[in-house]
Amino acid sequence: MRLMNVSGRLHVSTPTGAVDVAKASDGRFAPDPQAVFESWDAFQGWYVAHRDALAALPAVRVDPAELGSPVPNPRQVFAVGLNYSEHAAESGFSRPERPLIFTKFASSITGPVTTVLLPAGSVDWEVELVVVIGRGGRDIPVEQAWRHVAGVTVGQDLSERQQQHSGPAPQFSLAKSHRGFSPIGPELVTVDELGNPDDLEIGATINGEVVQQGRTSQLIFPVPTLVSTLSETVELLPGDVVFTGTPAGVGAGRTPPRFLEPGDVLRSYIAGIGELEQTFVKTPVAVGQGA
Repeated sequence: MRLMNVSGRLHVSTPTGAVDVAKASDGRFAPDPQAVFESWDAFQGWYVAHRDALAALPAVRVDPAELGSPVPNPRQVFAVGLNYSEHAAESGFSRPERPLIFTKFASSITGPVTTVLLPAGSVDWEVELVVVIGRGGRDIPVEQAWRHVAGVTVGQDLSERQQQHSGPAPQFSLAKSHRGFSPIGPELVTVDELGNPDDLEIGATINGEVVQQGRTSQLIFPVPTLVSTLSETVELLPGDVVFTGTPAGVGAGRTPPRFLEPGDVLRSYIAGIGELEQTFVKTPVAVGQGA
């Protein structure tokens, strides 16, 4: 199953396009894409029972620019640092012994095709597999963790490095939560659609140049471990989002460092899921502030 947020309404992908879920279900499921996670088991059962009928319904072709995040308003957004060995090394750190968790704020979430205003500082890229929780809970065993996942999608953990490392303590969460710094999409894909959800090709390009390329099988802490570890401390809630970490190739790890500039086009992909596209522009200078 593949779910999309088309102009703020939940749609399911079919071979001919996208079908509006609220209309197809005669109102059983709300049009709000975020609301579906509160009744995830019921929705999955409905989809399986009506899969063939949905494929026969009139569908619309969707312009990726019309898509919003398939999880637009999660209550909790978790992110994992240094979760690929080569990325930890390029960042000057040793391999962590336990997952390093921080948060991104939900107001930074956008859809898959966006224009991003570059704030002052040094803005870096981090393509990531994003996990969305379908069944919440506490103390989830590792061997049951995938059953709590609604699906996976593509995310970018855009990061302003100067703010991130400023002050006596790091400012990870703020530096990674500027407007537009958490694009997610284009679809939420359930794991049964993927041959091996633990081994997916992941990468990013800037203006066509490959800057990141890896596989999610290289995660130090794979998805089941992350879900289980988080649930040891917090209650995971339906619709929560987990950014699982980025492979090597970020700008801060290069010699010399490289950061995003106005006019750059960043494409981020995961094979079998889809692609994000962010175009970066300079933030306009307010009148009276000078050039």
